[in-house]
Amino acid sequence: MASISFIAITTIFIFILASSSCYASTPSTKTTSHPFKKIYAFGDSFTDTGNTRSLSGPSGFGNVGNPPYGITFFHRPTNRYSDGRLVIDFIAESLSLPYLQPYRNIVSNASRSDASHGVNFAVAGSTAINHDFFVKNNLTLDITPQSIMSQLNWFNKFLETQGSKAASFDDALFWVGEIGVNDYAYTLGSTIPGDTIQKLGISSVTSFLQALLKKGAKYVVVQGLPTSGCLPLAMTLASEDDRDSIGCVKSVNNQSYSHNLVLQAKLQDLRKQFPHAVITYADYWNAYYSVMKNPSQYGFKESFKACCGSGDPYNFNVFATCGAPSVSACSKPSQYINWDGVHLTEAIYKVITDMFVSGKETHPPFSYLLDMRHG
Repeated sequence: MASISFIAITTIFIFILASSSCYASTPSTKTTSHPFKKIYAFGDSFTDTGNTRSLSGPSGFGNVGNPPYGITFFHRPTNRYSDGRLVIDFIAESLSLPYLQPYRNIVSNASRSDASHGVNFAVAGSTAINHDFFVKNNLTLDITPQSIMSQLNWFNKFLETQGSKAASFDDALFWVGEIGVNDYAYTLGSTIPGDTIQKLGISSVTSFLQALLKKGAKYVVVQGLPTSGCLPLAMTLASEDDRDSIGCVKSVNNQSYSHNLVLQAKLQDLRKQFPHAVITYADYWNAYYSVMKNPSQYGFKESFKACCGSGDPYNFNVFATCGAPSVSACSKPSQYINWDGVHLTEAIYKVITDMFVSGKETHPPFSYLLDMRHG
């Protein structure tokens, strides 16, 4: 994908901006266990439940406030980049907690937002590397100014408003969703090597995690990058001879895989630095890959086409993305893996969450983290 036009991919591979706000809802399923009283979440559009509220975003994926977003579960757009719930929503359900309010709703007191069960600081379009890096390299076309460190600043401001209530994180789960895909996307077609993005991005995420751990975070889950090469956007833009064994874009999946290996090594270092904390790695790459390798096993009939979009061969067209007036959605999103060309359906988010919570895609297992909390 290195030959892809920088402007083209920057315009459309941004997990960004919309104007609608997120609505609080009651989880549909609950468990009897209450190991945590709150969740603090961070990340980009794969985790954002409503922090993206700008009117000045680019043309691609700027219609998240319009139907059919949210059609499957909420039956209305909630500023989530999916037809329904995200991984973080299913995580909240699994812990018998309400869905997290976005930080910007808390700050504006939108809909009397309640932060007692945690806050979601994730914002679509966020990068791992600070925004100044992209400004310095003239790579600021239509990109979200927030980074993972911006989210840390939001977290710090939130804690200041909580006073003594924020003194201990014994009952808090810190969920760090995928962060870093945007960094690679924003620099495609530029002279900046992918290795540089990997080094700077992982360094920034490591510093972010160190800051949380120094504040007293004890239970932390960190998601790796997904198999981004399986997204319709990547499939559309990459050369047809750049494919791996499951038909996805080989160069992009290899880049994400390499990134995750380095990230996991950094997490191991952090475990040594903070032995009293439980740091779990959620293998987003392998979970997604497993579904793509055998979709029918998980109930999916369509692996590559977007449910909501237009155009051949992947039902994706940058000039007519999901939420635009002329674009419609498929009748059965639960049979699709991809929702809008970049983001996934509620159905696969549920499958991936099950792999994280009850399966083999968290290291150490999520059950171990829960045992340590109970212990």
